Amino acid sequence: MELSVCIPVFNFDVRELVFDLKKEIETYAIDAEIILIDDASNDSYKQINNQLQDDVQNFIFLEKNAGRSKIRNLFLKYSQGKYLLFLDCDVKIDSGKFLQSYLCEIKKQPDLELIYGNFKIAHEYASTLRNKYSLEREIFSGARSADFSLFKTVNFVIRRTVFEKFPFNEELTDYGYEDFVFAQLLELNKVKFLAINNPVIHFDDTGNDVFLKKIEIGMKSLWKLSERPENKPFIRKVKVYRVAVKLKQLKLIWLFLFFYGIFENKIKKNLLSENPDIRYFDFYKLGILAGKMNQ
Repeated sequence: MELSVCIPVFNFDVRELVFDLKKEIETYAIDAEIILIDDASNDSYKQINNQLQDDVQNFIFLEKNAGRSKIRNLFLKYSQGKYLLFLDCDVKIDSGKFLQSYLCEIKKQPDLELIYGNFKIAHEYASTLRNKYSLEREIFSGARSADFSLFKTVNFVIRRTVFEKFPFNEELTDYGYEDFVFAQLLELNKVKFLAINNPVIHFDDTGNDVFLKKIEIGMKSLWKLSERPENKPFIRKVKVYRVAVKLKQLKLIWLFLFFYGIFENKIKKNLLSENPDIRYFDFYKLGILAGKMNQ
């Protein structure tokens, strides 16, 4: 088996995604399988997606939520492919030759160990804080990129033997930075990487208020990571972490927090508005992390 398409499922209807992938596999006789693992979704979504049992190679339903790291590692147990293609469940295929684009790169460069395929934002959600951030900071332009910092778990292919050696860190159970730590682990171990513009369309409808709560959890996760010396090599490139450390080293963290406290309500009001400013978002993250570091 050349390729296993691995889709962690949580509270999302993945029927269209699976049908589009299956259509390409069958139309072009691709040596590929589709594996779904449901991460303890609500019963309504389980019933909807259960219709796919005969359309995929494996469909596993977990009784308890495993989280973003552990569930991805579980695909090693249930898949057979030489390469694993990971897709978030809340995406749609943007090209009828999506799988072939990856396989073509692998054929041309058989020493490639990781390929990241980029993503687009669904038009109806483009103005939310979550997706404005993606548009400004996470999506690369052009046909190619060699920037590891742009790696996201939404859409990527990894060689099985590499993933067995460098799985996701299952200690990262809360929201945030599991993809960044994973990318840093691969980069530090000199895994051969390429980013190509083979996108999926991301349908993330997270509201601004929910996203801010997730970011608060993410900053707490980052702080916990920083408390353990062995994690320092993985987070040293996180900009908000570098700035917070610099403020602490210069003994200016209290001064920043003083001024942040004055403007905090204004910052939150903007971030909850229909036109959030990503620069305010940077200060919001720094305010949370600096507060943790100043305890």
